[in-house]
Amino acid sequence: MAEFNPSTELSVVVPVKNEAGNILPLISEIDKALSDQITYEIIIVDDGSNDETGFEVDGLCADQAHVRLLTHERCCGQSQATITGGIAASGEWIVTLDGDGQNVPADILKLLSARSHLGNDAACSLFIGNRSLRQDNFIRRIVSRIANRVRGFVLGDCTPDSGCGLKLLRRELFLGLPRFDALHRFMPALVIRSGGRVLSVPVSHRPRSRGVSKYGIWKRLALGLLDMLGVAWLQIRYTKPLKRSD
Repeated sequence: MAEFNPSTELSVVVPVKNEAGNILPLISEIDKALSDQITYEIIIVDDGSNDETGFEVDGLCADQAHVRLLTHERCCGQSQATITGGIAASGEWIVTLDGDGQNVPADILKLLSARSHLGNDAACSLFIGNRSLRQDNFIRRIVSRIANRVRGFVLGDCTPDSGCGLKLLRRELFLGLPRFDALHRFMPALVIRSGGRVLSVPVSHRPRSRGVSKYGIWKRLALGLLDMLGVAWLQIRYTKPLKRSD
């Protein structure tokens, strides 16, 4: 586990699989958005790619010390890749975004702005993007909308877009969440379970310009229902202790 580095305010964690051609432009956009705004590092977690993704990032790391590459020998899934990046992060805060280029790196500044307006409550809060104009096909948008509504009804997370890859929270809060293969989709409910708050921030969304999606819609929906029941069980079986003030 990486040690906290006070000189690094933000760790940008990007899980990727087979995103050759996408990842270097994305890193460049992150640099453009954050340079001169905040001290940061970029952690790319290559989740078992079998294309040139790792080679592209590795070549960049030699020239740019703030970019780090972590590699899974086999595909473990987006949540585990995010967990790997979070454990390795040295910043006090973590921001995650998808490696396919559909999240807009400049929107990280919107999450940081929301954090600054929340004051002391920001430390126990999750700031998550809300893709109001999603650039996905019709079926994917409908399935996602249904999943969000069902998830909100069952788990009470009141989050319109809990599947958005753009998320900001303290590293300590992130590492305290239960770890499982669908963690990245249920972070709002789990943060609320821990006693924190969730704030949705309107963000942009772009169509994928290269490569193909790694997710099958119907398989993900079926697994999502099982995962949702598991998270509901965690909510029921947790009693948050009340601390007595002296």
